[in-house]
Amino acid sequence: MTKKIWIYPVIIGIFGIATAFTFHHSPGKSVVTSPPVLRTLIIDPGHGGRDPGAHGLHSHEADLALQMSLKFGKAVQEAFPDMKIIYTRTTDVLPGGGNDIKQALRYRADLANKSKGDLYISFHCNATNEPAGGWYAKRVIGHKKKQVWQGKGKRRKKVTILAPIYESYWVENTRKGTETYIWAADRSGIKGQQISETADDGGEQVEDSLNVLDLNSPEAKIKAQLYTKYYFDNSAYLAYLVEEQFKQAGRNSNGVQQRNSKGIWVLQATGMPSILVETGFVTNKEEENYLNSDKGQDEIVSNVFEAFKQYKSDLESNKGGIKSKSGGR
Repeated sequence: MTKKIWIYPVIIGIFGIATAFTFHHSPGKSVVTSPPVLRTLIIDPGHGGRDPGAHGLHSHEADLALQMSLKFGKAVQEAFPDMKIIYTRTTDVLPGGGNDIKQALRYRADLANKSKGDLYISFHCNATNEPAGGWYAKRVIGHKKKQVWQGKGKRRKKVTILAPIYESYWVENTRKGTETYIWAADRSGIKGQQISETADDGGEQVEDSLNVLDLNSPEAKIKAQLYTKYYFDNSAYLAYLVEEQFKQAGRNSNGVQQRNSKGIWVLQATGMPSILVETGFVTNKEEENYLNSDKGQDEIVSNVFEAFKQYKSDLESNKGGIKSKSGGR
C-alpha cells in the first residue's frame, strides 16, 4: 500500500509515430540512437519481511504482492524467453536481506539501476485508513429528558436537558478498485539525476552514452531532461494501458495517479520507465477474497501482462501510443 498525500489523475493522449534526431557529443561527432528494445524487466513485489504492508481480515499485502509478481514474471518469461527478469525479492524478506525498511527501498532502486533495467513494475495492494472489513459507528436516533447537576458551590443546581440517544451500527468498508502510479512531476529532478547516473550502455538499447559526457555539463543536463520526459511519457502510457485492461475486465479503475510532495521513492529513483500497480483493496472483504483467489490473481496478472505486451510491441515498433528514445512522437 502507498500512503496518499495529494492525488490527481494524469490525462493520457495518444502519441504518434516517432521521428529521429541525434545528440552531438563534440563538434563533428554524433551518436544516433538505435531502435529501442525492452530487454531487462525489473519486477518489484512491494514490502516483505518485517514490513507486511497493508493488512486485510486474513491476509497481508506483502504476501499477495509476491504471489502476483512471481506469476507475472512466469507469464513474461514464457512469452519472451530471451528477456532478462530480475526480482527485487522472491521470498518473504525485505529486499537486501536487512531489517531497515528505508534501506530496502534504496536497495530496490539500486538493484534496478545497476541491472540496467529497461522497465520497472512494482506490485502492491491498497488499503483505507479504516479497519478492514468494516467498523461500528454511532449515530443519534433521538433525545430524552435527563436531569444533571450544573454549576459549583452555592450555584450548583439540577437542570433538565435533552440528552441524545445513540445507536450503534455497522459500516462496511466498501472502498475497492485499482490504480496505477507514476512518479510525481515535481520529482522529475531526482529522476533525471538517476537517469544521468545509470544511462551508460543500458536502457532499451541506446547506443549513445551519458557516461562519456561531463555529467555537470549543459549538454548532459539537457540530455537528462529529454530522457526524463521520455521516461515520464512511457511510464504514463504503460500505466494507462494497465488501467484500461482492468476496466475491460470489469474492475473499478481509479485511473493513473501521481503522489505529490513526498513522492514514491522506487518510481523516482529508478533510471527507467516505472510504474506501481495497486491491484485492489485488502481492506474490502470482497476484494480481499478476490486478491487471494487463484481466479483473481490470474486475472490481475493477465491484465498487467496484456498491457505489458502491448507496451513492448509499441515500444519496439515506435507505433501506437508510445514515445521512442529518439525523441520524436
